[in-house]
Amino acid sequence: MSIFEQRESNIRAYARTYPTVFVTAKNSRQVDDKGKEYIDFFAGAGVLNFGHNNDRMVQAMIDYMQKDGVLHSLDMQTQAKAEFMQKFSDVVLAPRNMPHRMQFMGPTGTNAVEAAMKLARKATGRYEIIAFGQGFHGMTLGALAATANEYFRQASGVPLLHVSHEPFEHPHDPEASLQALQQLADLYRDPSSGVKPPAAFMVETIQAEGGVNVASTEWMQALEKLAKDFGSILIVDDIQVGCGRTGSYFSFDGMGITPDIVTLAKGVGGVGTPMAMNLVHPDLDKHWSPGEHTGTFRGQNLSFIAGREALTYFEDDELMNGVGQKANVVRSVLAPLVEEGSVKKLRGRGLILGLDVGSGEVAAKVVQRCFQQGLMLGACGSGGRVLKIIPPLTIPESDLQEGLTILRDAVRFVMEEAA
Repeated sequence: MSIFEQRESNIRAYARTYPTVFVTAKNSRQVDDKGKEYIDFFAGAGVLNFGHNNDRMVQAMIDYMQKDGVLHSLDMQTQAKAEFMQKFSDVVLAPRNMPHRMQFMGPTGTNAVEAAMKLARKATGRYEIIAFGQGFHGMTLGALAATANEYFRQASGVPLLHVSHEPFEHPHDPEASLQALQQLADLYRDPSSGVKPPAAFMVETIQAEGGVNVASTEWMQALEKLAKDFGSILIVDDIQVGCGRTGSYFSFDGMGITPDIVTLAKGVGGVGTPMAMNLVHPDLDKHWSPGEHTGTFRGQNLSFIAGREALTYFEDDELMNGVGQKANVVRSVLAPLVEEGSVKKLRGRGLILGLDVGSGEVAAKVVQRCFQQGLMLGACGSGGRVLKIIPPLTIPESDLQEGLTILRDAVRFVMEEAA
């Protein structure tokens, strides 16, 4: 019996999906203690946008540590932090004319969401927040209240209050989805409806854990207008699908919207070290008083160092153009599965794509088959029925092609076995 089985909590999950001991990793491959290699279509659930052990980031961190650079600093000012903030401002915010302030908190996505919800309530004086069905926003109590998945919610131990859920945009009936937002507006305008506008609307433009459900530009613009019309805060959770995942830094780029708060984590630290950051409009940020939301590890200087290096990938269009090209490769290899009826739908944008195989049982068998053949990927969506393809953005095309072949053949194998 391994030390993991002897001593690690029963809560472990991914270890059950990938039952081996990993030793080394580079870009889009991991190697276990038996020397077997795995192509990684999981990438730390979106953390490793720039691959495992990115050479540029690793070297930058080594150089920093060899010079005795400050590692822990709470929210004090360090050179590493200043250089990250300046690069983020120059490369991401200034070109988009975004005046947003950067707020650093505890280094997880759920903490970013907690801070965003807290500020929205503080600024508006309201407490209700609207989230959306199939959405995932984290596991701490406030964020969990906004998370829709009942499996996660039932472990909370207390009532999850002050968040209600509306339907996310329906892909087959966009007009009805727009009408649903209009109906909310009508309720808010009616003084006898008993329904008041919320503190905030919190939304993912692409629901990663929810099944790779993609919001349209029209629906997002209507949601932003609804928020603005009633003095509510628009929070875009870009934790899993930001930082270049969709082929642009933000998933909402090109939609013509400006969120009041953008939550970021996962890929923002570049190399896999923990980091979370909220982008907060100055009109909102003034509602914070010093120290009202703290966190011991909000001074992640190694993440600042690696994150600054990650931002250099966005100084030109090479990486983002590559994401578009690789997305086309994914679609060209997997589209035949839809045409032949092996899967129900292939959806997504950039290098986050979902293959809907119709049931969680089928998806689990495909994931297991892929792992046996040397490919790591995960399932998501209602009942775990969607296979999520989220490789490093830096994956070599040879690894991408090999992984897609394994995936395509695994789907066909499982479907033929079930027939």
